[in-house]
Amino acid sequence: MLGVLKKVFDSNKRQIQRLEKIAEQVDALSADMAKLSDEELRQKTEQFKARYQQGESLDDLLVEAFAVVREGAKRVLGLYPYKVQIMGGVVLHEGNIAEMKTGEGKTLTATMPVYLNALTGKGVHVVTVNEYLASRDATEMGRLYEFLGLTVGLNLTGMSREEKQAAYQADITYGTNNEFGFDYLRDNMVLYKEHMVQRPLHFAVIDEVDSILIDEARTPLIISGTAQKSTKLYIQANAFVRTLKRDTDYTYDEKTKSVQLTEEGITKAERAFGIDNLFDLKHVTLNHHINQALKAHVTMQRDVDYVVEEGKVVIVDPFTGRLMRGRRYSDGLHQAIEAKEGLEIQNESMTLATITFQNYFRMYEKLAGMTGTAKTEEEEFRNIYNMQVVVIPTNKPVIREDRPDLIYKTMEGKFHAVVEDIAERHAKGQPVLVGTVAIETSELISSMLKKRGIPHNVLNAKNHAKEAEIIAQAGQKGAVTIATNMAGRGTDIKLGEGVTDLGGLAVIGTERHESRRIDNQLRGRSGRQGDPGVSQFYLSLEDELMRRFGSENLMAMMDRFGMDDSQPIQSKMVTRAVESAQKRVEGNNFDARKQLLQYDDVLREQREIIYRQRFEVLDSENLRSIVEKMIQSIIERVVTTHAPSEELPEDWDLKGILDYVHANLLPEGDVAVSDLRGKEPEEMIEVIWQKVKARYDEKEQQIDPEQMREFERVIVLRAVDMKWMDHIDAMEQLRQGIHLRAYGQIDPLREYQMEGYAMFDAMIASIEEEVAKYIMKAEIHSNLERQEVAKGEAVHPKEDEGEVKRKPVRKAVDIGRNDPCICGSGKKYKNCCGKNA
Repeated sequence: MLGVLKKVFDSNKRQIQRLEKIAEQVDALSADMAKLSDEELRQKTEQFKARYQQGESLDDLLVEAFAVVREGAKRVLGLYPYKVQIMGGVVLHEGNIAEMKTGEGKTLTATMPVYLNALTGKGVHVVTVNEYLASRDATEMGRLYEFLGLTVGLNLTGMSREEKQAAYQADITYGTNNEFGFDYLRDNMVLYKEHMVQRPLHFAVIDEVDSILIDEARTPLIISGTAQKSTKLYIQANAFVRTLKRDTDYTYDEKTKSVQLTEEGITKAERAFGIDNLFDLKHVTLNHHINQALKAHVTMQRDVDYVVEEGKVVIVDPFTGRLMRGRRYSDGLHQAIEAKEGLEIQNESMTLATITFQNYFRMYEKLAGMTGTAKTEEEEFRNIYNMQVVVIPTNKPVIREDRPDLIYKTMEGKFHAVVEDIAERHAKGQPVLVGTVAIETSELISSMLKKRGIPHNVLNAKNHAKEAEIIAQAGQKGAVTIATNMAGRGTDIKLGEGVTDLGGLAVIGTERHESRRIDNQLRGRSGRQGDPGVSQFYLSLEDELMRRFGSENLMAMMDRFGMDDSQPIQSKMVTRAVESAQKRVEGNNFDARKQLLQYDDVLREQREIIYRQRFEVLDSENLRSIVEKMIQSIIERVVTTHAPSEELPEDWDLKGILDYVHANLLPEGDVAVSDLRGKEPEEMIEVIWQKVKARYDEKEQQIDPEQMREFERVIVLRAVDMKWMDHIDAMEQLRQGIHLRAYGQIDPLREYQMEGYAMFDAMIASIEEEVAKYIMKAEIHSNLERQEVAKGEAVHPKEDEGEVKRKPVRKAVDIGRNDPCICGSGKKYKNCCGKNA
């Protein structure tokens, strides 16, 4: 064990020695830089850019560029980065994590690598935990960048598209992790390429990297909406389908379990719903409802495919025969079955787009981060983000006294001791910062201090600006501040006059957090830049962490010795036991996050494929070749299903092929059985394809090419967006129920991967069918418009002070009565689905 520790320590030591050499090279240029005029210093930026364009690497420019920023900071901000800050800057440039203690000037450290990487012109993102810090740093550090000739943007919630585009076009963009993630999702929902705001993700520097990449790693960012498909339409479609006759109005293919309306069925539908053409784009929703109702009646059998239990449709697993509670059929089929069975139709909630911070930040070409506490999570940073943690030495030695924990028998005894300690320190004027894990604890201590008449500030609201102000004042003489451990993160506590002589800032922890990192964060508030300070944690045997890891033995021992609530145990052994308990919890949490990431990676790969293809659709001038590939793959699928090579040609189902082709691709009678009989499958595919191609050419002749191209784009975008949203929902349902497979000795992750890929393939096939059907069958009008499939709204993770775990929230979408209806009909909401709302 000791050998491993030495190795780890030595590797950090070697890194530090290497970084010191670079810092000395930067320092050696300081006299030369000081001689330059402001204008000459500014010109260096253009010279660096030119050298980069001519083939020099950023590593070649590093020493000079850092020296320029250092001199610029002295002139503009009155701050001159120390050697340790230069070392931290090199770590960030190399795409790693710099662990720098509180008060060591992380914000200034970041300016050097941010400037260097901004010289590429590809954009640098500086990510902070809240908008107050983003605005503060963009304003303060922005003065330095602008002095050196670079542009700075600030990306805030609620900005217009134009404002966001301007912010992202800047060399350096400040913003929060939430906003960067939501912008990425929104960019992949736009209908026009020009509406995208982000550039390709190049380099990000994350402040408080442990908070964003670990504490919030599992927080899904969700853009959510309610697919307010009118339940009335399910009921109408269900009533209509009941009147249809097999083989006359629709054909059913046992082999593929697919149902198609015949020409006669289509005419019946047009008469029943009083419309001219069922395949008109404005009737997409109706057509979809009729198809799902047909599927519900013809292919889905009660007590075989599903059962009705307590007024709900429950799916039956076709392989095991088990009931799959909690799972729902996607694409409106579940609602269609509910209509068929006369049950209450559940409204569909839609996740329009989603991504976790883990997966968003792993998309950057280079990622770096800084924090006061990262070493304890080094394994996770290395395994998941491929980032090393380098501990940067402090500018001045830390002289803070970290006392061993005081352990009391009950919570009551502990809190009395805490208040007593605060009162004593307050009486002599020493400032005190009290850290709590939960809001209730801070309120309890506050009420106890009020009774003692001790003035104090309580921080537990999420008012970041006010919070930072109060935290900054926490080092003044006589100040008592109670804060949850995470409050005011990123704000420095400077000591007031005369406080150094009183022993500096006293930090009192009221219980241990399950993560050592959060405890270290609290301790590190005191003793900045060589200041004196003291930290003391108060625990009780009734604390959650103590109870979880067997405090009964200690409790029995205290009883045996007749110890009461006023006598604490102060033992290094107990403190070590608490730390080992914390390590166990951290290990469990890491394993859980790692496993969830493996589940997430399935959706990540799929998301990347869909988003890449969607961008191609927006970016290409002519989609005909893409659409043709889709149609060809459908024809191949239909022919190989109905004419498999392992069957004799006389057993092939040629009528099934024709039924499908006439229902989806060509007018009735365009291809006859005689055209296919006696041919090999490849020849059949060619015959059908040539007919389809000729029909496509005919359509091209009817309208001008530009309109045809836009028509293709409208159809493809709509199909991709609708099917992808359904797929996200279906994957979420699958994920929620998959852990039950473990009871059957099946690996749930492997099952999720296999089923997830099968569902993805089915979705791709479904997109191809939808596109082919509407391209070949729909009539084209001149007033074509790209439409959002649903209106979405960003659902911000719930900000719960002191609670590190965050849960996703889902919200319904707000729609104005005069907005376009989200069912995609093209009518106003009040004249469509809103009639029943």
